[in-house]
Amino acid sequence: MILIVDSGSTKCDWIAVDKDGKQLLDKIRTKGLNPEILTEKKLKKTIKKNEVLTNNRSDVTHVYFYGAGCGTDRGKESVATVLKEIFLNAFIKVEEDTMAAVYSTINHEKEAAVVCILGTGSNCSYYDGKQLHQRVQSLGYILMDDAAGNYFGKQLIRDYYFNHMPTDVKLAFSTKYNLDADYIKYNIYKQPNPNAYLANFAEFMFLNKDSEYIRTLIKDGIRLFVKNYIMQYKEELKTVPVHFAGSIAYFSQGEIKEVAQEMGFTTGNFERRPIEGLVKFHTNSLK
Repeated sequence: MILIVDSGSTKCDWIAVDKDGKQLLDKIRTKGLNPEILTEKKLKKTIKKNEVLTNNRSDVTHVYFYGAGCGTDRGKESVATVLKEIFLNAFIKVEEDTMAAVYSTINHEKEAAVVCILGTGSNCSYYDGKQLHQRVQSLGYILMDDAAGNYFGKQLIRDYYFNHMPTDVKLAFSTKYNLDADYIKYNIYKQPNPNAYLANFAEFMFLNKDSEYIRTLIKDGIRLFVKNYIMQYKEELKTVPVHFAGSIAYFSQGEIKEVAQEMGFTTGNFERRPIEGLVKFHTNSLK
């Protein structure tokens, strides 16, 4: 049994397949497994809490794990250590989530492209057809993550409290969410995964895209992401497309394409959930 895992900070999808790519179990979902946020003890507890994974762990021969927070050696080692303790008979490989985005969006294995992730967090890299090149090291959601779910969640809350929202939007926002100051502070400063908590508010944007305020908010966030991330690859952008993975990107395709036209780059593929493409990639590599 081969486990292919795509983990963000909010949620983690697991697919179990055989060497021919045939799915063996229903898709499994656990909470996100970001080693920059969770300790090894909490990572292990989250995985073992799932009965399907626990009951089938002795049958697992390979685990290919792609995750947010795995862009550093420390992050990779933390996740690999936990996986080895659970899946005792398996070959374990841990890569950053950007590689999942690469393999699921490129049109063929050797295609060069700039590949972006816009989900709970955000990232951008250049894949030359063989290797990944990253020019911005992530400092986490507090300092970075432009145009990510947690970025937009923070902007919405700030605009609500600073009275920058139009009255109708403010009413809809306060009706949908608990915006009590103490409740917000408790979730941000006292609870695990504050970035995932903030990202939950981003759904509001896509339910209210008829608002000019919302459309402006989305495009301003994307412009910031392009300026700080995509434009790190100005030379590459002359010859390669920019692919996008993640739910924020998927539901912002129109705005991204408009900003691309403004700022002079070519958009490529949009993939909401990279894991299906990963199944094909890995089963082909095992044949």
